[in-house]
Amino acid sequence: MSKIPVYFMPGLAANPLIFEKIKLDETLFEVFYLEWEIPECNEILEDYAKRMALKIKEENPVLIGVSFGGIVVQEMAKYIRAKKIIVISSVKSKFEFPKRIKLAKSTLIYKLIPIRLILKLGKLAQMVCGKKFSHRMQLYDTFLSVRDVNYLEWAIEKVVLWNCTVADERVIHIHGDKDWMFPIKNIEKCIVVEGGTHVMIFTKYRWFNTHLSDIILGSSFKNSNPEVSG
Repeated sequence: MSKIPVYFMPGLAANPLIFEKIKLDETLFEVFYLEWEIPECNEILEDYAKRMALKIKEENPVLIGVSFGGIVVQEMAKYIRAKKIIVISSVKSKFEFPKRIKLAKSTLIYKLIPIRLILKLGKLAQMVCGKKFSHRMQLYDTFLSVRDVNYLEWAIEKVVLWNCTVADERVIHIHGDKDWMFPIKNIEKCIVVEGGTHVMIFTKYRWFNTHLSDIILGSSFKNSNPEVSG
């Protein structure tokens, strides 16, 4: 029996190291890791997703994306045939965004985020605030390694402006009930991870190692979120 190809797409600015604790049965799955490409000038999300889809060399793969990576794999799935689409700590349509992101879209305030200054302040804070903060910054440097300003500005804008109005019914959504970025009260039809935050792909790796294989294979897991009607 041939192995099921599984492609992991990390979150905004993150690299595949966020998946380092996720273990799938090597006899059943062949795992691949996607990395962020620097967007071309004025590249729309659809064209970016089409370009990323060219990296998929296996037929009928499982696509798994975290946060903004979840949005991107949903867009990629428009251009390739996917066995399954799984999003983690993400959204399936613009209606699942919290009010602050909707406000950022209507006011264009996201354009005022000083990306260059934030990157510089991070390095300065690391020097000034001592070893404890330095350790946290080292983790930040390890997992959030894409520091290209053009990419960061582009990615933030593409999240805010994502205009999907109808969720893809094929998508399996895994979400933490403590997610501060995309609060679960706005999320429809998801597998709920108790205590899961926006970074649960790393902090709740034991849950994923226990359940992700079964979710991919189509076990008894069902999308459900009792806090949301519809």
